[in-house]
Amino acid sequence: MKTAALIIHLKRATKRGEHVEKLIKRLPIKAEILNAVDAVNMTPGEIDTVYARSLHMPYYPFELRPSEIACFQSHRKAWATIVERDLDAGLVIEDDVDIDDGPFAEQLALALETIQPGDYIRFPRWTRGEHGTDIARKGTCSIMQPRLPGLGMQMQLVGREAAAELLKATERFDRPVDTTIQMRWLHTARILSARPTTIREIDFDLGGTVVQGKNKNFGARLKREILRPYYRVALNLYSRTRRT
Repeated sequence: MKTAALIIHLKRATKRGEHVEKLIKRLPIKAEILNAVDAVNMTPGEIDTVYARSLHMPYYPFELRPSEIACFQSHRKAWATIVERDLDAGLVIEDDVDIDDGPFAEQLALALETIQPGDYIRFPRWTRGEHGTDIARKGTCSIMQPRLPGLGMQMQLVGREAAAELLKATERFDRPVDTTIQMRWLHTARILSARPTTIREIDFDLGGTVVQGKNKNFGARLKREILRPYYRVALNLYSRTRRT
């Protein structure tokens, strides 16, 4: 199987760069750095080309920050790399992720045995909120198909056909990449999830997140806290009426 790990890394995040170099040596498959799209360098015209509000139901209640748009574009760049290099699958990793070496290697081996060209296998940082049926198991590791995939884009094993399908479905987008992935009626990729958790997000050890800038306005923060659960309920209900 032709595979590679693509670590999405923002060049100016130098502290993360040190971690990435160490991670490359520890990963059980060949790995390389994929330069992230930097929000600082995106022009209004480039943003307008890919982002528009209220494209899909249920409507996403928040306007995306430039950093969230750049994050989405970075993942699209990874998917495009998988397609362009004709990889059977690409392991897409964000640069604030660390692994539990032995358990992760076992889990990745099962994922590589299981994955089909149209599959997208999540390696979540937590397992809460995902419920479904196992489709593969070996020892303590399993691959399951959740009824509603969880959030987070820390690490995914993406098949070539899944990458092509996701690129086609996200030429324009209206919400963050992880909740777009949840909308299985927009794409034909089969979303799976690995168990147990064998990765960690260590952004606080690396200088904090480079995506989610905190909003200091109390009213705006309160609005987000109120609307988030309403959106989650709407997404859950809508997903039940669409294809699984």
